[in-house]
Amino acid sequence: MNVVIILPTFNERENIKNLIPTLEEEIFPKIKNHKMSILVADDSSPDGTAEEVKSLMKKYKNLEISSGEKKGLGAAYIRGMTYAIEKMDADVMFEMDADGQHDPTKVPEFLKKIDHGYDMVIGTRYSGGGSIPANWPFMRKLYSVVANLFVRVVFMRFSIHDWTGGYRALRREVFLKEKEHLARFNGYIFQISFLHSAAHDRLKIGEVPFHFTDRTLGRSKIPTIHYIFDVLYFVITARIVELATGSFGKFLVVGGIGFVINAVTLRILVQYFNWNPSLANLVGAALAIISNYNFNNIWTFREQKINTVSSYFLKLIHFAATSSLGVIFIQTGTIFLGDTFISRKYYFIYFLIGTGLLLIWNYTIYNRFIWKKK
Repeated sequence: MNVVIILPTFNERENIKNLIPTLEEEIFPKIKNHKMSILVADDSSPDGTAEEVKSLMKKYKNLEISSGEKKGLGAAYIRGMTYAIEKMDADVMFEMDADGQHDPTKVPEFLKKIDHGYDMVIGTRYSGGGSIPANWPFMRKLYSVVANLFVRVVFMRFSIHDWTGGYRALRREVFLKEKEHLARFNGYIFQISFLHSAAHDRLKIGEVPFHFTDRTLGRSKIPTIHYIFDVLYFVITARIVELATGSFGKFLVVGGIGFVINAVTLRILVQYFNWNPSLANLVGAALAIISNYNFNNIWTFREQKINTVSSYFLKLIHFAATSSLGVIFIQTGTIFLGDTFISRKYYFIYFLIGTGLLLIWNYTIYNRFIWKKK
């Protein structure tokens, strides 16, 4: 395969002088089954980075440069990846910082993962032997670790350990699939957005641990405060949109219908027939379960829709069993505890609390077992 390592640069002349020879003379000779090339995506650096690259191009024939206006890291990568595909016929592209913070000896490990069928491979500093510099100040370490943990928790994707890093390899098809979406992110948030889109589209993502080192020349270009707000804004809004437009949003609508059925039945049986609230809730829940099963099957999880008659009734039994467990032990259990130890007059509040807990239980079980993606 044609592999292009893309190095985004802005005032990285001295670092480029070290990194490119390292890649060309120490790393590439060890890679036998791929054609290796380098593309420098320079943002019109005033320090002469482009001139240095052009000088090196006389020695290394697999080295090219794409220059453009400085619009941010994301814009540089989009420009570079587009160039790599259109001009260099790249099958696989690397994102790698030009400042020496990404260990170039790990390149063969990334390619091994790609060869084994992964769509995207990310370098991770937070698992499997990866690390950040020991000499970082405590607050910088805390910020780095907490920022990644925040993204993992909000997106609920714990198998991906490093969301903010910029050391990655990906197939050309991944970039072409996500390019239109990524065009909106010019700055450093591009990295989180790209990985989120790939994970959302269920692409196969692997990880390679590496030790992140401090740059020895130049200075970091991340605008820290601005970047923090960008991360918070993007992650929260992206998650809200993901939940609202995805299966969870539909699940909430279906659950809302079931909630109305359950609540109306509960109120009628308690208020007009003087039933015990726990027993009345079981009757309402049974009606809601039937409604939820059918609406979830034909709408929420329609991509995994149950079509055959035998599977329909078999899954209905599974659905009813798992839902009933939640209703009995979570929802009805909450009502029972409140009714027994606090006061019956607040029974509807207990019902609301129990329903909220039941919602989390049901979505998890349905997504993983009833309408499990193949």
